[in-house]
Amino acid sequence: MPITSGRTAPFHSVRYALRLLETIAAAPEGLPEEELVRRAMVPPGWQGHLLRMLRREGYVSQLPDGAYAPGAALIGLSSGTEHARVREEKLQQALNALRDSVGAAVYLGRYADGELDVPHVSESPQRPVVNEWVDFRSAAHATAIGKCLLSQLDHDGRQDHLARHKAARLTSRTITDKRTLLSTLDRQPATMPVLDLQEYAVGTLCAAVPLTAGATVGCLALSLPVGQAHRLRRAAEALNQQAAPTLLSLTL
Repeated sequence: MPITSGRTAPFHSVRYALRLLETIAAAPEGLPEEELVRRAMVPPGWQGHLLRMLRREGYVSQLPDGAYAPGAALIGLSSGTEHARVREEKLQQALNALRDSVGAAVYLGRYADGELDVPHVSESPQRPVVNEWVDFRSAAHATAIGKCLLSQLDHDGRQDHLARHKAARLTSRTITDKRTLLSTLDRQPATMPVLDLQEYAVGTLCAAVPLTAGATVGCLALSLPVGQAHRLRRAAEALNQQAAPTLLSLTL
């Protein structure tokens, strides 16, 4: 795949993947790779990576003659009665794959109607989720998920949220001063994961990266025990770099 920044790679991947899927959906009889790439106007060097991903995710199938045609997942999405089920299945599969790849519990966070929500989680006995001892909706100031979502809001949106959810001290590391918190959010680099270093719960580290599909404000996050602090940044980078299948399932 062409070299691009870790922050933008998933979004470029999804943009070009959607072009490929639109082109394939319009030619159910199948298209040779060269013709498919030409019609979809995908830049040179991207098609191999993207077509492998789309085949792996079940959106595309390859015919005996090598042509590419709609896969079972793409066909399911075209059916009104199957769309929601297929979308949810693909989203959970993508999160499970991320969990196993980064070696940590993975969370999908969203911010809608003025509230934080964590509608999807992927965990296992070896990769347990953090104990939600304080409702995540009330702890956005102290969690990587919450800070990542708040960082995507404008100043008024952040002010509104913090006015409704007071920043309580959850651990000795929690930032409770509103001015300090807003300044921290303003300074958060868009290219860097948002971190929670035992601000929400003692013994737990978290990282989150933005995941915006359309008008939805979202993020992907992971959690690790403090004993695995040496893995946090590398796992966060992998989470961001491998976000494309999750973002694609949200977009379709």
